[in-house]
Amino acid sequence: MQRHLVLRIDAPLVSFGGEAIDNFGVIRPFPAKSMIAGMLANAAGVERYEYETLQSLQDNLVMGSLIRQGSRLIRDFQTAELSKNDQGWTTREQVEGRGGGAASYKGPHLRYRDFWTDTEVSVVFRVLPASPFTFEQIENALQYPARPLFVGRKTCIPSRPVYNGDIRAQSVFGALISLFDDRLRQEDCCLQWPAFEASDRKGALLPEFPEARLEPICDERNWITGVHAGERLVFVLDLDRGVWG
Repeated sequence: MQRHLVLRIDAPLVSFGGEAIDNFGVIRPFPAKSMIAGMLANAAGVERYEYETLQSLQDNLVMGSLIRQGSRLIRDFQTAELSKNDQGWTTREQVEGRGGGAASYKGPHLRYRDFWTDTEVSVVFRVLPASPFTFEQIENALQYPARPLFVGRKTCIPSRPVYNGDIRAQSVFGALISLFDDRLRQEDCCLQWPAFEASDRKGALLPEFPEARLEPICDERNWITGVHAGERLVFVLDLDRGVWG
């Protein structure tokens, strides 16, 4: 049995960021691997310029998600006009200045940002031996984070602490199935887990479970260049409440 940590992400608004297209900030149906790596790094106090640490943490993260169906997608239209002299505060209580000439600030910024509303998602994960942080270090950081945690965007604040204990299971899929209590069995849910664990899932599936579908996703970040690149395969399984009998 392998030990997996559990995150419970419950918030009025969440943003599982996808590939931005022009001024449209679209979102994914599940938390991206890069987002969870960033959340763990933020909890551990890692700085944005520590690219090698961020990359190593993401590369050595094995994760899956369980999301309750029924969340609603909303699109927020945002407009703001800033001048060169406008300043903002950072989370470290330092004033953030603005570069560029005055002409670059003429005209408002127009953005469209998508969000999921009233979302509850559970994430289970373990770290491989080459991870820059041990399992215990990450567990401690989640309980006593170095900085405030958010879900995708800084405006998306969790309704409760995200740390939700641990589970021992043979695989990520097995850990996800272990989350189903009496309450969750009354919900329609969707699961996602790494495709390379396909052989481990067979023993955990009940005969009534539908077939999982194989999907390619691009949710890993190249922390050196700052863009998402590459592709990984995941299984996705839709479970309605009737599957439990």
